Amino acid sequence: MSMKRTNYSSGAPLEQKMGYSRAVRIGDFIFVGGTTSVQADGSVYGEGDSYAQMKYILEKQLGIIEQAGGKKEDVYELQIFLTPGFDKSGWQAYTEIFHDVMPLCTAVTVSALNRPTQLLEVQMSAALHTELES
Repeated sequence: MSMKRTNYSSGAPLEQKMGYSRAVRIGDFIFVGGTTSVQADGSVYGEGDSYAQMKYILEKQLGIIEQAGGKKEDVYELQIFLTPGFDKSGWQAYTEIFHDVMPLCTAVTVSALNRPTQLLEVQMSAALHTELES
């Protein structure tokens, strides 16, 4: 069984420089790699603000999911890496977006990310053509 693979970029500067994709769609599955709040110009969005960074990252990732043909209801898993500077306000942004979808969510505290102003990194997975059963 052969499945088509499509790579997606978010425009972050390191993607082209280092040679990696922001997301990869294989068949009906979309895998979005670890994403921080780094903007296209290389600056960190929402420095020191857990809510702003979580919202920015999730919206950026959902934009890629949509570009690949999915929607937020197709997201089934998130892995979130939190630094000690992350505070609970970030979870409010998560809840605003995913409360009704209820994907699997694993959060792990790490000592640091690439830059001290990055408070979290999120990895996301989606499966297309799924329906939420109540």
